[in-house]
Amino acid sequence: MDVVIAPEAQIGEIVADDIAALIAARPDAVLGLATGSSPLRIYDAVTQRVERGELSLARARGFMLDEYVGLPLGHPCRYSTVIDEDFVSRVDLAPGAVRGPDGDAADLDAACAGYEKAIRDAGGVDLQILGIGTDGHIAFNEPGSSLASRTRVKTLTAQTREDNARFFGGDVDAVPYHCLTQGLGTIMDARRIVLVATGEAKAEAVAQLVEGAVSARWPATILQHHRRVTVLVDDAAASRLALAEYYRHTQAHRHLVS
Repeated sequence: MDVVIAPEAQIGEIVADDIAALIAARPDAVLGLATGSSPLRIYDAVTQRVERGELSLARARGFMLDEYVGLPLGHPCRYSTVIDEDFVSRVDLAPGAVRGPDGDAADLDAACAGYEKAIRDAGGVDLQILGIGTDGHIAFNEPGSSLASRTRVKTLTAQTREDNARFFGGDVDAVPYHCLTQGLGTIMDARRIVLVATGEAKAEAVAQLVEGAVSARWPATILQHHRRVTVLVDDAAASRLALAEYYRHTQAHRHLVS
């Protein structure tokens, strides 16, 4: 696991560099797209490169991490709407190139199984973007989630609903109780994972992720078992890392080994 501590303003450019390198090597790469506030700087940086003609996602594809249950197509808080506004509509991805789980499906279990198959049929995710919740969840894998879980229906914790109420005009009662989410096992299948966290509110979750024991209590800790994970955090999110100075030292003296 690589830990990079950088100013928030630089994090988007760092991940955009990774995406650009991936697309240069494989124009039809599969991206794993997260919603929420954490990846917005990434999407802004990638969009700017597309607008300048430095990068094209015309052959790329994408899969979303999760979706609320019961929000109809076009609802402003439905994640398919959010990812379209935040990213898809701003770049040159082909129509239909980004897919999310269908939280409005009549048969939710079948929708989950179909989503898993779609990811497999696409060849899997090349680079997965993640955020992390204050309770250590990634996607909507809440504390207590199976570390081997696949895409499924989950019940959101009260903390997650409170955290997400800001997207629903501050009305926690408007936040759905259920979602469809990629499982931790599904996320671990990605060939490369980049997790972004900023702000002091994420500091405890980041400390557990990087330096804590692997446990379903802090679902993101499963990433310690992935062979290619980069954790990008600002100073505030890194404030509880006991080895923060070592991570800075490693970053400053990083070099390529042939």
